[in-house]
Amino acid sequence: MMWSIFISAIGLLCVVEGILPFLSPVFWRRLMQQMATQSDRVLRIMGLMSMLIGLSLVCIAHDLY
Repeated sequence: MMWSIFISAIGLLCVVEGILPFLSPVFWRRLMQQMATQSDRVLRIMGLMSMLIGLSLVCIAHDLY
């Protein structure tokens, strides 16, 4: 049961990650070029914020259901 939830979550992540390059590949490419020029510190902060937002969403969803 837990593996099916994990695999579903990974699948949903792939769908969400693919939306921007599918809808606007030019904007996505420009965004990735800008990301490549950021310092390690900025990328780490962005990664931390992304993880905290994701964890918050998981906690909210867990409390709702």
